[in-house]
Order: sequence, then C-alpha cells, then structure tokens
Amino acid sequence: MTKDLKKQAGGTLLGLILGLIIGLGIAVGVALMISKTPLPFTNKTGAQPERSTQLPPATNDLSDPNKPLYGKKQPKPAETTEPATPVAPVVDKSTLAKEKAQAKVEAAAKAESDEKWIYYLQAGAFRERADAENMKAKLALLGFEASVSAYQADTGALHRVRIGPFGQLETMNRVRGKLSDNGVDVAVVRIGK
Repeated sequence: MTKDLKKQAGGTLLGLILGLIIGLGIAVGVALMISKTPLPFTNKTGAQPERSTQLPPATNDLSDPNKPLYGKKQPKPAETTEPATPVAPVVDKSTLAKEKAQAKVEAAAKAESDEKWIYYLQAGAFRERADAENMKAKLALLGFEASVSAYQADTGALHRVRIGPFGQLETMNRVRGKLSDNGVDVAVVRIGK
C-alpha cells in the first residue's frame, strides 16, 4: 500500500503544470487566429486598411456626424464667433412694473378659477362593486385614499372610484403625476362648487 501512495504523490503537481502549458498553447493559437482575420467594417476584398498614426489636418470646420440623418434638409451651420463680454440688459422700470402687475392679475385669476371648481381623479367606473373595491384596494396599496360611489346611468348602475376632492389644480396634478408614474390611468373630473 505504501508503494501506491508514492506513485501518486507527483500527479497533482504534474497535472497542474501540464494544464498550464496546454492552456497557454490554446491562448497562443487563438491569438494567432484573431490576428490573421481581417478587421471589421472593411471593404469586402479582404485588404486591411492602412493604419495611420497621423492625425488629419486641423481645421476650424467640424464635420457633423448626423449629416446623413438630415435627408434633403440641411441645417444652417452655427456661426462660431467669439463671445463678446456680457453686457447687462437694459431694463425699463415701467416695463418691469407692468410685468409684475400682469403676474399678480394672472395669479388672482387662477386663484379665482380654483375657487369655483372642485377636482376629482376618477380611476374607473365599474358595473360590479367588487371590481370597484379591487381598484380602491390597489390605490390604497399605492398610498392613495379613494372612495367608491354608486351612479345610476342609462345602461345600469356604475360604481365610480374617485380620489379627492382637490381644491387646487396644482395639488391634483401632482397626485395625478404620481398615479401615472405607478401605471394608473385616471380621468380628471371637475365639479362646480
């Protein structure tokens, strides 16, 4: 039995060395094969392009890489001029006062229009109350409190799922954006006060 152990002792080291030599041989073979193949994006004759280390002559005209995408319409080249020193714009104080007054009028009109309406976001109208409750639960999982209200239509009873009321348009639009980000399509419902 001791003879068998001495015979196998050098097998691991010898196997490791032979594996490294075979792996190195395969790597050299692959490297030679790759170096003999033509470069991609060359002409079909198989001739390799000349590899030049010289840079093209410097010009002030930069070529547009998107030129083939324009089709028949050619955009006007942008004029490259040295930027002048920035000059502060001349502001007429009466114009500035008029703009501020106009902004106040627009803000007042917007606030007045918000006071006339109440906004709701309707996530759906369902024939079955169970479907409406499922939508309400889905909205609750997203963090939105919804209510289900019954409505008698010509075609039968509908169960509407609505979020709201919102007194301001900005608040309603912010919630609408969050719902849209979560994949929930809603309709805006505006009701007079």
